[in-house]
Amino acid sequence: MNGRRITVTILGSGTSTGVPVPACSCPVCSSRVPQNQRTRCSILISFAGRNILVDTSTDLRQQALRENITHIDAVLYTHTHADHVNGIDDLRPFNMASGEAIPIHGSSEDLDVLRRVFAYIFDECDEPGYRPRLQPQAISDVFTLFGLEIVPLPLLHGPGRSLGYRIGPFAYLTDCSSVPETTLGVLAGIEILVIDGLRFLPHASHLNIPQALLLAERIGAQRTILTHLSHDVDYPRHAPMMPAGTELAYDGQRLVFKIDPV
Repeated sequence: MNGRRITVTILGSGTSTGVPVPACSCPVCSSRVPQNQRTRCSILISFAGRNILVDTSTDLRQQALRENITHIDAVLYTHTHADHVNGIDDLRPFNMASGEAIPIHGSSEDLDVLRRVFAYIFDECDEPGYRPRLQPQAISDVFTLFGLEIVPLPLLHGPGRSLGYRIGPFAYLTDCSSVPETTLGVLAGIEILVIDGLRFLPHASHLNIPQALLLAERIGAQRTILTHLSHDVDYPRHAPMMPAGTELAYDGQRLVFKIDPV
């Protein structure tokens, strides 16, 4: 298959607390299994020398050091919950390395929240060196970034909303409790699906694993990876129980596919 090679790195596969959870001594939190060590949810999309980060997780610094990330060319935001945005200040070293501002993309509502919560970043001031230099760019429809067509995917996240993203045969649907019918229609032909699968029991704001598996079957992806995993999920115990074509995500996992350039 000809085309552009894309590598997606699962920077973080964990829920908002991360795993181990502080003050918890359950078997998963006490485990030494590497796949049970989960930082907060994020991915890195790498191609042709470019790096697109999805969310600035609370653990961005740790993830960047672990994966030896030397540059970030753009950020896509799914939503503005703390575990997905609170690493925003760790973009500063990448500004310093490149000398350039970093474009950040998200819904207009989410960008407004970032401007309010992180006012020190976006306020007009001349103080150098103490804040990231970012260029907010609102998205509402398909757009092209560095020659890649990126499709925002509206999702429901409990009482709120979030965005997933599709790039060619790959889709990333973290932090969702349901997927609207209109979004399901845009997912036709997906080959690799990374989807929220918090735990086995129901949750008000996240898909649980049975719900995620039903959605994955409906979408028809050849390969499904469950992410945003809580400490209720024990990798060595539960990974072998997943149906064929379905995996549990883990930090540092890499997914590779090809896509024709736009």
